[in-house]
Amino acid sequence: MSKKGRLVIILLVIAACFAFLWPSLCWYAWTPKEDKSLALSSLENIKTYVSVKAAAEVENLKKQVHEHPDAGIPAEYKWIEKAAKKNYKDSDKEVPSPLTLRKALESFTRAELENALQDNYRKKILKDKNYYKNSVKLGLDLSGGMNVVVKADLDAVVKAQEGNAAVDVSTLRESAMTQAIETLTSRIDRFGLSSPTIRQQGEDRIYIELPGSAEADQVNSIIQGKGILNFRLADDEATNDFLNYYFSNMSSTFDSHGNLIDKSLIPEDCEVIGYYSTDEYGLDQKTPYKPYIVVKKEVVLDGKHIKSASVGSNSITNKPEVDLTLDGEGATIMSTFSTANVGKNMVIISDNKIKSYATINEPLNANIAISGFGLDEARNLQKVLQTAWLEVPLSVESQQVIGASLGEQAIRQGLLAIVVGLAAIMVFMLIWYKGAGVNACVAQVLNLYIMFSIMSALNFTITLPSVAGMILTIGMAVDANVIIFERIKEERMLGKDRASSISVGFDNAFWAIMDSNITTFIAAVFMTQLGSGSIQGFAYSLAIGVCSTVFTALVVSRLMFDFNTEVLGKKNISISWRIK
Repeated sequence: MSKKGRLVIILLVIAACFAFLWPSLCWYAWTPKEDKSLALSSLENIKTYVSVKAAAEVENLKKQVHEHPDAGIPAEYKWIEKAAKKNYKDSDKEVPSPLTLRKALESFTRAELENALQDNYRKKILKDKNYYKNSVKLGLDLSGGMNVVVKADLDAVVKAQEGNAAVDVSTLRESAMTQAIETLTSRIDRFGLSSPTIRQQGEDRIYIELPGSAEADQVNSIIQGKGILNFRLADDEATNDFLNYYFSNMSSTFDSHGNLIDKSLIPEDCEVIGYYSTDEYGLDQKTPYKPYIVVKKEVVLDGKHIKSASVGSNSITNKPEVDLTLDGEGATIMSTFSTANVGKNMVIISDNKIKSYATINEPLNANIAISGFGLDEARNLQKVLQTAWLEVPLSVESQQVIGASLGEQAIRQGLLAIVVGLAAIMVFMLIWYKGAGVNACVAQVLNLYIMFSIMSALNFTITLPSVAGMILTIGMAVDANVIIFERIKEERMLGKDRASSISVGFDNAFWAIMDSNITTFIAAVFMTQLGSGSIQGFAYSLAIGVCSTVFTALVVSRLMFDFNTEVLGKKNISISWRIK
């Protein structure tokens, strides 16, 4: 490879790694502690905070205008100036000059100003939340987290198979637990929760360990299988009558628990369920024009008949939709039901919320498209539906948030070990290999930079074993440089000039370096497949370190030697106290 090609590759790698590392830098280095706490809270809490904060800010701005009517727009509210100018232009009015804070606020109604403030706060908080999602995470041993004990109702599984004499009870219970663990593992992995540890505890318990700031509601939803759909028939006449009553008696229709006070408002075979859409936070909110729909209690089809689910887009509206494929029995049920109810409305209910309300225009078959979702909501629903039906009933028996009692100390010790190890190696290389040792030092620093960047790109969860893998990589990385330097010294001792010694030295060292690192990489790959938990964390960091080590030793170090030879015109090599 040409020197220009190596330089381009190195620059591209550095740039790409910086992009990978950016979320982690923003989160850990530049996000204040109070902003982190807010970003890690639930979306419901963020929504409430933003609403209250915006209302208070409106009052504060009004107070500033009252005290200083001719004051300019403060620096922290410069975005209001831009929005106010747009408001004046949209209303075909001339923008006042100078545009004072009072004039700017006059271009908004109170509701518009609150919405603008909410949008400003929301973007900042959700931006921080996104930095966390795309950054390197700290494991349970470093940052704390949550552990959950789930109880599997094996008795219910056995009871369901009472009529089958061929079933061995002990085998059935064992198989049920295996299925429950596999399903939970798949479900948690699909939701992207970081580095979960899932193992059987006793006969019918499953222990789950989730590092970081997993939200309790989300974890419970995943474990208990919320989000599984059922299909029901809507009673449109009863819905219209109910909504007419509701909009006239909104404060007296439901009690404090959300139960209907007057049951006679709807037919006995029906119930009232909220009709929801997603807001700008991705949270459910009742649809303003039709907040409730009266539906039949009878479930036409439930989630166990869902064979597969995928996210697509409507060919006409291009809006997200979830495409379901039903099994044979489900297709028969749906075909019979839809044929008998063409022209009527059917609702699709998820977690006791109506998510789709549509007219049955023609008989349906095994393939059904569900619309009415935002893209993120459609993706989350698809993930749940891919493992939609748990035959083993599960319940959360205990849930505990764990503080990182030794986390800060472990982090400090791990960082200290990395820094001390790196510094000791650098000092040795500089003393033993003189000027060539500078190349090794640069390669080592770049090696760590690439490692952390790749971990950030993969949203890696760093645990103490992962730190051990990094420290081991530092020690191993210098081996490649030592092999190269010794080969160059051998060529130099034979009387070859600088350029030839470097070229032959790298060529002779290439396969020695590749052989040792390939074997280490193979071992790391096997550990990732056969190991679990801390072993996997160690193996992943080791595998990433091997790749970055080979790159920095053979590409970066070589380019530095060639730069000194061809650009700086050096004839001798500062690589030993005895050899020039």
